[in-house]
Order: sequence, then C-alpha cells, then structure tokens
Amino acid sequence: MSAPRSFILIAIAFLLWNLMGIASFVMQYLMDLNALARTDPGGAKIFAAMPAWLWLDYGIAVLAGFGGALFLLLRKRVAVPLFLLSLIAVVVQFGYVFVATPVIAIKGVVVATAFPILIFVIAIVQWRYATAQRAKGVIN
Repeated sequence: MSAPRSFILIAIAFLLWNLMGIASFVMQYLMDLNALARTDPGGAKIFAAMPAWLWLDYGIAVLAGFGGALFLLLRKRVAVPLFLLSLIAVVVQFGYVFVATPVIAIKGVVVATAFPILIFVIAIVQWRYATAQRAKGVIN
C-alpha cells in the first residue's frame, strides 16, 4: 500500500521531534552543573544526583524514539516496538523523577510536569500512530 502524503509529513515531524530529544540529552549530559547551580540550584542538585541507570534509561528513550521515527519513515514495522520501548523508558524516567526527587517541591507542579506530560503524550501518539499504520499495511 502506498503511503499518503500526510504519512511522510508526520514521520518527518516525529523524526525532528526525536532529534530534538537527542540534542536535549546531549546538552543535559554535558551541562556544567556549577554554572547551572548559579541560576537553578535545585535543578543542579537534582541533575547531580541522577543515577547512571537513569541516564541510560533517558538515552534509551531518545534513541528508541529516533529509531522508531526513522523506521516509520522507511515504512518498517520495527518502528512499532521501538516507539513502545521509548514510551516505557519515558514512563520509567519521569516516574523516577517525580517519585524519588523533590522536583515538584522545587519547581512547582505546573513547571515540573508540563513538559514531561507533553513528552509522554507525544510518545503515546507516536506508538499509536505507528501501530495504526502497521494495521493499515502502510508499514510492513
């Protein structure tokens, strides 16, 4: 089955979103915590205490999302499990952040949750879209 034009545009949008996720990961991993502490001491404290396994999970989330978007664009069914893996990693990442850190007390509920909720919703949309396209036979 041929892919509708909207499919290509959506797949490219997903790819760009996930590239921004990779860029965010790299910037956060390489950030200068001393400089951050001068402007956001609470945020610096949270980042400094981030365990290695959580960085790994974050990396899995962004790389699986990127892979999912790339394979969606290439119309390969492996996009579906990659998007699911990314979604699971997002849930683990933010679950830890909200349960094990004082981020809400430090930043406030709206600031602390707005972007993570957006990331979670987009991860669900990507997975569901890929699943629907596989069911339609657009990806195989």
